[in-house]
Amino acid sequence: MNGFYSRYLQVALRFLPFAIAFLRDRRRFLFVGPPRQVTEDAHRRRAERMTETMLELGPAFVKVGQVLSTRPDVVPPTYTDVFATLQDEVPEDSGGDPRTVLEEVLSDELDLSTLEPIAGGSLAFVYTVEHGNERIALKVRRPNIVREIKRDLRVIRALVPILVVFADERQRYSLENVADDFEEIILDELDFEREAQMMLEIRENFDDDDRIVVPAVHEDLTSERVLAMEYVTGAKVTDEDALEARGVDQSNIARLIARTYLKMGLVDGVFHADPHPGNLAVTADGRLVIYDFGMSERLDPNEQADIVSLYRSLVHRDVDSLLNTLIALDVLEPSVDRVAVRQVLELVIENLEGRSVITWRLIITELLSMLHDFPFRIPPDVMLLVRVGTVGEGVCRTLDPEFDFIAVTREFLVDYGFIEGELETLFEELRDDLRASAPVVARMPARFDHVFGQLERGELVVRTRPVESTKTSDGATGYAVLAGSLFVAASILAFHERPYEIAGLALAIVFLVAYVWRRRAG
Repeated sequence: MNGFYSRYLQVALRFLPFAIAFLRDRRRFLFVGPPRQVTEDAHRRRAERMTETMLELGPAFVKVGQVLSTRPDVVPPTYTDVFATLQDEVPEDSGGDPRTVLEEVLSDELDLSTLEPIAGGSLAFVYTVEHGNERIALKVRRPNIVREIKRDLRVIRALVPILVVFADERQRYSLENVADDFEEIILDELDFEREAQMMLEIRENFDDDDRIVVPAVHEDLTSERVLAMEYVTGAKVTDEDALEARGVDQSNIARLIARTYLKMGLVDGVFHADPHPGNLAVTADGRLVIYDFGMSERLDPNEQADIVSLYRSLVHRDVDSLLNTLIALDVLEPSVDRVAVRQVLELVIENLEGRSVITWRLIITELLSMLHDFPFRIPPDVMLLVRVGTVGEGVCRTLDPEFDFIAVTREFLVDYGFIEGELETLFEELRDDLRASAPVVARMPARFDHVFGQLERGELVVRTRPVESTKTSDGATGYAVLAGSLFVAASILAFHERPYEIAGLALAIVFLVAYVWRRRAG
């Protein structure tokens, strides 16, 4: 079993102290006693110790921690914040020497004596090398990483049933699917041919935008284990001094980042899902460079439409649409109590409207914290989009502390025709109301003719229960009611192509005159 049992025991023992601590949070004496009061600082220190444990357990658990940082349906917000600090800086020889892979697959095509290391990630290491008259970049998968990842995924899968037993009922729905989600995301990231295809598609989607740089792929040198690409240099996007030296406006770069990622997700359907500062740079001429497309995803047309609907619902604060979208995205089960969820979503909107600053992270945190009483999960595609929003917004707010995610998103949706401007929205709603009422209006002339016929024949009788004695009631009131009703009917019939409103208006005047005459006679 490739050391499965020894690894299982090692992982279980390393996380056992944390499991005991979480159990004591619920029952002070593990299985009996009241819950413990644990401060947020204590939870943060515990999360930091868990982060250190993941780093010590190796590249697979570094990636697991990064994935968990985007799973607020599995771990509390304090832990997601700390796990998000896990970086891919791993020594070159961790998981085997990547140079052996290059010697095996590219020794005939490249002069490996010109190889220079640049950076190391949990799954791969990056070099530059001479190729013709230029230097290119090589992303090389660590030799033993696939075997280690698959072994650790089996360990996680074996531990999940134990976690489910001790987890809150509201977390079980997510935990039962978490191992599958890890496997899908991490194994995709290990396939460099898939990453190359994503780069090619995204690069093509930005061909007409010279502000965005996606390194070109050398397909002849690329394989499942090696990704060869154009070597593009730039200053780290959060390096204030470098951006100032280049004359780059940080607010403009923040807006460019936000609109770039919105376009990838909502317009193109193929998106880079790891926009942390190490993967974003600015060239000497002020263009935005995007690196490392291992964590990327493609949306099918239905998913893309659902994501657009999600953004529209949030911008318009449309609770019904938001509920339908969450069900369509498989975040909520179709059998969920819609009335209860709708009340929760209304409360979320009210809470957000009371905030002076609304961020994407705040929206997601508020939404998911309120949904914890319902069985929900975050599917991998949605999880990656959540990651794009939270990580990307963090970069944007580092560049511009006044960055307004909602305003930029609204502007983007209007520019690309996903939502209309405020005046156009008003007319759109009015048009929808008229379309909905058109069948009723079209049938009204026939109904009025039928009612008037009954009136003429004396067949229509209106019975009311008097509030006071009939001796003191006002007999003219009926004429006033009919006159008012006919005035309303006439105004509605004004939309009909035939002049039925004239008859309604004439009758309204007749009943109004009758009302005035009866009042004077009384």
